[in-house]
Amino acid sequence: MQLCHTPRATSAVFDDPNLVSSAGLVPVLALARSAGLHELAQQHLSVPTDKGANAGLKVTSLVAGMVAGADSIDDMALLRHGGMGRVFTHAYAPSTLGSFLRTFTFGHVRQLDAVASRFLTRLAVQAPLVPASDELNRRVMVDIDDTIIEVHGYAKQGSGYGYSGVRGLNALLATVSTNDTAPVVVAQRLRKGSCGSPRGAKRLVADALRTTHQLTGASRLRPLVRADSAFYGHPSIAAALKAGADVSITVRLDNRIKAAITAIPDDAWTPIEYTDALYDEATRTWISRAEVAEIPFTAFAAQKKTNHVPGRLVVRRIPDLNPGTKDGQDTLFDTWRFHAFFTTTAHDVAGTVAADKTHRGHAIIEQVHADLKHAALAHLPSGKFTANAAWLVLAVMAFNLTRAAATLTGPGLAKATTATIRRKLITVPARVASSARRITLHLPQSWPWQSAWTALFDRVSDPPPVLTS
Repeated sequence: MQLCHTPRATSAVFDDPNLVSSAGLVPVLALARSAGLHELAQQHLSVPTDKGANAGLKVTSLVAGMVAGADSIDDMALLRHGGMGRVFTHAYAPSTLGSFLRTFTFGHVRQLDAVASRFLTRLAVQAPLVPASDELNRRVMVDIDDTIIEVHGYAKQGSGYGYSGVRGLNALLATVSTNDTAPVVVAQRLRKGSCGSPRGAKRLVADALRTTHQLTGASRLRPLVRADSAFYGHPSIAAALKAGADVSITVRLDNRIKAAITAIPDDAWTPIEYTDALYDEATRTWISRAEVAEIPFTAFAAQKKTNHVPGRLVVRRIPDLNPGTKDGQDTLFDTWRFHAFFTTTAHDVAGTVAADKTHRGHAIIEQVHADLKHAALAHLPSGKFTANAAWLVLAVMAFNLTRAAATLTGPGLAKATTATIRRKLITVPARVASSARRITLHLPQSWPWQSAWTALFDRVSDPPPVLTS
């Protein structure tokens, strides 16, 4: 590809009042309206003074800006260009939205959490985020993990150096997904950067499972909460069990865990599908250097009896290819590296091999972290902690709304990243024309994803279903 004319023969003038750069916001905000975003924010948010007036419109503006690619307050100006005023109303100026966020207290952030939870529940009515199924092998996975959002300078309230050694703020997230659907965020919390990973996890697990149970199409099986070893503690596990879920949580290799691993018989290890594994068709088994086994295990046995949690300790072992040989001599015996996790899932629901494979799927939440950090969480825009906490909740709502819109277009974009969805469905230029009091969007001819965009537009143009919550 090359220019048709030389730069001297080309000119550019910003003078067209009928162009919009993100025509995909039309069907996406129609979907948000059907899910009641404006009404929910207006009903549940009680931000004081004139800065908190019209909370529904301001929340919708912030979410719309994030869907279109805004990652700062100033970026909200992209809602006020060209023909946007002919398609949308009440697009607030960035300064107004910034003042709105800075008025938030912790209580208002929790109100916004309630809006986000109810908004996701209503989106699940509009789009098959967690589709209904009678299959016993379809299970809802709830993943818990935290991530550090890097900040620079000392002006950010609550910023500090955490476990990563990076100065930032700590975002704790919970996602829900199935084997057939991409994850959506069901709970979120912003914490100071120096806090430990499990801080506040008990409350977040309870909130996440409460929202999960309300989503359309929940499985007949108990939800499975997956997490890494930072969350292996009685408060988090007890919260999950109390909410009617099973757990699958990595454990630290302390002396008690090592003793349990030593007690596993040599003939209990089963080869699994892993790196460099081969499948033997004759025996229908995997030939692999990675193996798994399990043993009955009671978590927190050293604590008071009411804290004891019976379950299974599933262990994966792989050869240690660098055991620290001396003088170039090989070791006399094989040495192994062990990875263990504790689960309360019954063996008839998930055997040893299936439980290990399911637990390794916890890494899917890292994709959500990366997705958010390449979108609205590229940085936290305010120096005030509560404003940034509200920004996190709004970013989550924008993420879930974008996912719901992509799911309505069909399987092609249902699992795509936010950046891909934005490029194909949202940031589509259009010219606004009106005739006989009817607005028409003229989009680019031969747009490669025209069918997906049209499918979304037609779907949200249908009468919305009756909402019961």
